[in-house]
Amino acid sequence: MTISKHPLARRARDSALALCAGVLALAGLPCTARAEVPALQALPALDLATYTGTWYQVAWFPNRFQRQCVSDTTATYKRRGDGAVDVLNRCRLADGSFDSAQGLARPAGATLEGDQLRPARLEVSFLPAWLRWLPIWGDYWVIQRPEHGRYAVISEGSRQYLWVLARTPVLSDDDLQVIRGQLVEQGFDLAAWQLHPHTQAAVAEPAEPADAGQSRRPATPPAAQTR
Repeated sequence: MTISKHPLARRARDSALALCAGVLALAGLPCTARAEVPALQALPALDLATYTGTWYQVAWFPNRFQRQCVSDTTATYKRRGDGAVDVLNRCRLADGSFDSAQGLARPAGATLEGDQLRPARLEVSFLPAWLRWLPIWGDYWVIQRPEHGRYAVISEGSRQYLWVLARTPVLSDDDLQVIRGQLVEQGFDLAAWQLHPHTQAAVAEPAEPADAGQSRRPATPPAAQTR
């Protein structure tokens, strides 16, 4: 029996709602019970062969790891022979220059069978290769990816971080509406949601990661965080 179904828990909840109703009714305000939010789940599977390549960050929950990025944020993924994925993140700074960070993604709480990652859970580190033994890896869960493949939505168990990645710098309003609707169903509070701009000039295709152990600014991941 879960705590929420225990008779004492139900009695405490009912008492709290009764008190809420009694107090707020005097003020003419409504009193509603807050629905329990289910645990966030990654997709059951992710085809890494079709997931690699360059993605554009089109929306996100702003975070301290990307505070220097003002536009044109991209993430490029490349499979490695050992099953891991090289990551290259790139964004434009306020002075017009670009910042980049190279990292490594690997399955976390998931199994890799050929190209199929089950479930769609990775963890990412932007530390130098010789420091990756440290437990400083950020969760990277793919929670939405429709069959058409135009976009993917990334988060993690706490729902604190969110990125919407697309194969083009702009998504249609219809796509964004579908994404937001599904996020609400997945228990997200979208108060922090922001679109991420891309300049009119086409974003140059980032170079392939040459050595994931080298990174100019390791704490700058647009599509995953280190904590």
